[in-house]
Amino acid sequence: MQTLAHQLVKKLWEHVLHLQDREISKLIKTPSKLLFDAAELGNVEFLIILIRAYPDLIWKVDQNNRSLFHIAVLYRQEAIFNLIYEIGAIKDLIAAYKDKNNNDNNNILHLAGNLAPLSRRQIVSGAALQMQRELLWFQAVEKIVPPSYIKMRNSKNQTPKELFAEEHKKLLKEGEKWMKSTATSCMLVATLIATVVFAAVITVPGGENNNTGVPIFLREKWFFIFLISDAIALFSSSASIIMFLSILTSRYAENDFLISLPTRLMFGISTLFISIATMVLAYTGAIFLIHDHKYVWVPTLIVFLACATVTLFAWQHFHLWVDTIRSTYWSRFLFRPFKHRLYN
Repeated sequence: MQTLAHQLVKKLWEHVLHLQDREISKLIKTPSKLLFDAAELGNVEFLIILIRAYPDLIWKVDQNNRSLFHIAVLYRQEAIFNLIYEIGAIKDLIAAYKDKNNNDNNNILHLAGNLAPLSRRQIVSGAALQMQRELLWFQAVEKIVPPSYIKMRNSKNQTPKELFAEEHKKLLKEGEKWMKSTATSCMLVATLIATVVFAAVITVPGGENNNTGVPIFLREKWFFIFLISDAIALFSSSASIIMFLSILTSRYAENDFLISLPTRLMFGISTLFISIATMVLAYTGAIFLIHDHKYVWVPTLIVFLACATVTLFAWQHFHLWVDTIRSTYWSRFLFRPFKHRLYN
């Protein structure tokens, strides 16, 4: 559907270009709102077609003196904002435009300091990851503006950084609350796992030889699986506890949400998943060690139910885990386009 729409717009624009120059000029002036609506909604394909055919559109501004890139920053449309890296030195001139909305006299970095619309913040889950995305946007815009714009004050006597701090004060508190709540819940689970697997390795399945103290099933392969899985579960759950504890004791400054806190959360959740999986594997090894071989279906059923529980837990938290990894690592490529789309 997207490909067909792309082809349709392209054909329609080719037809427009066959009109007389006067009619084209009139057409270009009238649909300005259409262009900025496309920028607000992130319709990058539509804008690319139009800009390729009529490059002067790149200079267009709306009634508040905002360019397409100002709109992209305001509404957090990274696909459109990334086009600014393809226009060379022109970007320095366009980035210098000032927003005249309500006579605020904001530059493009001030717009990055505004709180993003709710629909764009909800791309990632959790207030902490939303705060990280906002910080990434501010840093990306900061790199393209003239140095003097970083400390420039608007009509309310605010620098972009001061505006960012004021606008994101509530989100910062929500991010701290969300991070602490998530860390507390996950640390509780990790502590329970560490307690169980530590006790399991002391009371080994089948017991020990009364004369030598050596486990009875020492030479069984399932005992080896049990031992290794239990050890991994203990170490990974301990690592998870340490990570979540470091989150709870963090100072929760703005910059902590950029790399530090999401990285700790990612490693904490990852090690928690590993500890749960290896705990079930250790449980499986113990079941197959002590079960009666006449009833093979009994341990098989028990193991299946245990695996289903792990799968349910993973499915419930998979979205958060993926969002955390994407925000921690993939987000660094958010403002680094891999290919030229505007002029190729």
